Amino acid sequence: MPKIELIRGDCLDAMKDIPDGSIDMILTSPPYDNLRTYNGSLDWGEHIWKPVIEELFRVVKDGGVVVWVVGDATIKGSETGTSFKQALWAMECGFNLHDTMIYRKINYIPLTHNRYEQEFEYMFVFSKGKPKTFNPIKIPTISAGKKRSRKKSNKEDGSAVRNRNEITTTKATKISGNIWSMAVSSTKLNHPAIFPEKLAHDHIASWSNEGDTILDPFAGSGTVGKIAKQLNRNCILIEKVSEYFKIAEKRINENL
Repeated sequence: MPKIELIRGDCLDAMKDIPDGSIDMILTSPPYDNLRTYNGSLDWGEHIWKPVIEELFRVVKDGGVVVWVVGDATIKGSETGTSFKQALWAMECGFNLHDTMIYRKINYIPLTHNRYEQEFEYMFVFSKGKPKTFNPIKIPTISAGKKRSRKKSNKEDGSAVRNRNEITTTKATKISGNIWSMAVSSTKLNHPAIFPEKLAHDHIASWSNEGDTILDPFAGSGTVGKIAKQLNRNCILIEKVSEYFKIAEKRINENL
């Protein structure tokens, strides 16, 4: 039975008690440029997210992965670019920017402004060295089973053989692309930004194995913990807001 630990408090304080290199994977969606203040409880800016990312680097194992799901506010007609600043800071802290993925919301809410509707968020995948785990999501191949001829160059018995025809058959599945289209969560809970369960599922399944320990330092309604439990991973959840902490606790215990 996986162990799910819920910690009520500020993540910078709580993470001090997490040993160096003890976390296999971190999956989180931090506050975005104060787009959501979460009942006015959060102070969020460079003075917060820089030390948070430093702590994430400290606690994650070599070969571990951090999935950082973020978006940018638009202030005085310009996007802030904070997400890119965070990615560059993570690299300064020692992370590799393993992948820049996109979470595309298929049911985004239209807003009124003079630009195309914002329908995606970034999912930066940071790794501490080379990722030790990758269990890729597979999707059907449109041309599955189709045979095709292609020219191939190789060497046989030390002599160059060029332009040799080779017959290949398209496989039934292929690794998913790095743009994931899915619906915004419709779960009826008193939280302004519920993390989609499928998004949590696919990342946890991709970057960790059963028995690993997952951390979400901005746990919110507890989606990461719920899915980690379902996938037989241990999980540490940190949440500052008492109201959301209670939601996460109930959700995990009652599998809501």
